[in-house]
Amino acid sequence: MNTNPNHSMDDLLVKCILDEALPAERDEVDKWRAQHPENEKYYNHFKLIWQQSRELASASDVNEEEAWERFKKRTAENERPVIELNSNRPNYLFRIAAAIVVMAGVGWAVYFSMFRNRPEELVTVKAGAEALVDTLPDGSVVTLNRRSSISYPEGFAHGASRPVTLRGEAFFDVQPDKSKPFVITVNDVTVTVVGTSFNIKSNESSTEVIVETGLVEVEKSTEMVKLHPQEKVIVHKEKNKLEKELSGDELYKYYRTGKLVCNDIPLSEVISKLNEVYNTRIIIENKKLADQKFNTTLELKSLSADLHVIRETFSCTIHQNGDTLILK
Repeated sequence: MNTNPNHSMDDLLVKCILDEALPAERDEVDKWRAQHPENEKYYNHFKLIWQQSRELASASDVNEEEAWERFKKRTAENERPVIELNSNRPNYLFRIAAAIVVMAGVGWAVYFSMFRNRPEELVTVKAGAEALVDTLPDGSVVTLNRRSSISYPEGFAHGASRPVTLRGEAFFDVQPDKSKPFVITVNDVTVTVVGTSFNIKSNESSTEVIVETGLVEVEKSTEMVKLHPQEKVIVHKEKNKLEKELSGDELYKYYRTGKLVCNDIPLSEVISKLNEVYNTRIIIENKKLADQKFNTTLELKSLSADLHVIRETFSCTIHQNGDTLILK
């Protein structure tokens, strides 16, 4: 931050609030506020203090200079550092500090300490009709599937963990930090990691967790399982029992890769995933056809193109009945 050597940024902020700043000084403050969100917060807090101090100072008969001296003495007794004000600093700065002493009883430093310790604001990120990639404050990267969302405290600055709430489906690539585990809450399930990559999919009836790298702990009520790479657990809403199994396929990656990679996958599972991708209703009338294994990569360019590949592969027919497509 570059400021005029004859005054501090606090001086400029007060001058701007009082509408006494020169155009160049106001430009300097505007640039400083735009540099970082914390600067804008500091400005807003500074302005709030000034406004409240004016109201209190106008209603008080306390000698402001004496109040300021008492404030400095008190902070010295408590071994808090006191920043001495320059003798040529405008008198209204003393008035601000004195009014704050009257208002809060502990002064400027304690006031801002309270703001720093306040609960962090929640940030919510939502995906619309397309998947969305977002980088979190700790450097972790999350890919949200369509119509999914996450919420997390801005900055992850406070607390012993990095808490995130998920709705829908997302893939997380978490930055390692053993001192602050990454904790995801989804439905009534808690997923805890340190540094790893994994997929979580939730709906009204169940939550599925699939691990690609690292180690993941999944908890519900008093039950907990640890998942290693290529393992998954499906947690049903009405059950507390957690049973892990091999993930078996890569169909869950479709919203990140734009492809449906099918390696010896039953056609029934492929069709189920196509229904999810295209928000359609496709059913297989023939159970024998449903059990057939599929070994092709679908490009997910269009439903008609993918169904054409399936029809040619299995020599089946596709009929439409209203909004339903029937494979025979």
